[in-house]
Amino acid sequence: MATLPLRALTLRQLQFFSVLVEEGQFGRAARRLAITQPALSNAIKQMEKLLGAELLTRSTHRLELTPVGAEVLARTDFLVNTFEVALRDIESTVQRGRAFVRIGVIPSASARVAAEASEFLKNGQRDVELAWRDAPSTTLLAELRSGQLDMAVAAITEPPGGLTCIDLFRDPLVLVVRRDHPLAAAGDANWEAIGKERLVLFESGSMPALGNPARAQFAQGAEPYRVSYSETLYALVRSGQALGLMPRLYTSSLRDPELVVVPLLKPRVERRVVLAYLPGPMRNVVAQELIAFLHERLPQAGEAFVRRVSKGMRAKRQGG
Repeated sequence: MATLPLRALTLRQLQFFSVLVEEGQFGRAARRLAITQPALSNAIKQMEKLLGAELLTRSTHRLELTPVGAEVLARTDFLVNTFEVALRDIESTVQRGRAFVRIGVIPSASARVAAEASEFLKNGQRDVELAWRDAPSTTLLAELRSGQLDMAVAAITEPPGGLTCIDLFRDPLVLVVRRDHPLAAAGDANWEAIGKERLVLFESGSMPALGNPARAQFAQGAEPYRVSYSETLYALVRSGQALGLMPRLYTSSLRDPELVVVPLLKPRVERRVVLAYLPGPMRNVVAQELIAFLHERLPQAGEAFVRRVSKGMRAKRQGG
């Protein structure tokens, strides 16, 4: 439980501190907050007095956070964001008469998550409005920590601090090759089979952490092309300039007769797809219910996808 002086802190003081750091100058922050500069200065001094620590070092031209101030800011931003989002949730509930849940999802898992969320809406007894946010995992996890999302389906290579994560399924790396490439007929491949051929892979997300160590282990030749979008990756493969290296989830919607997805083995490199949320009480009951529903359904969807891929690979090997 917080000590008595800390309990005297107000949300308004925390908002003042957050805006001041964002603006970097008392004058601009005071204008944005529609208060006088002395009133803002007094509010920050009162905060420092209550906390018993200096939050900012002041000079003529700029402000700098102290180490304590940086830690306080992280928690302040969380509280301020959560409060503002909660107010919007309340407003939405009152105006629309329905619960409001914010979901973050990596683009490669969006089809699967959207399908299961649709089932949740059909089967549920509550009137719910879902807000969707698609972004890379790093962005989703940051927005989850700041209180802007209720939950996120993200891909990780290491456990993210400060969040509860439920493992859903594993997503291995695969190769995407031209249909006339020797590896397409083989049915699967290992890292040594790539030889000195150039790869193309995503420049951000989990790919650097997944692909680079394996490339280094097997002394892959030319430096890979690094791209941002799957269409660019497919175009480079289609033109014969590279072999595509990507998580299997991205290939679930690939319908290109010129390209073949080849499982990549020895070693099997995979990322964890998790359902993440902040520990502690949720903003609303429906978010808790949706988390429980996705926890149950998404791993099953992952297994079904694996069975479809395996069946497809057997058909190709049999000439089907």
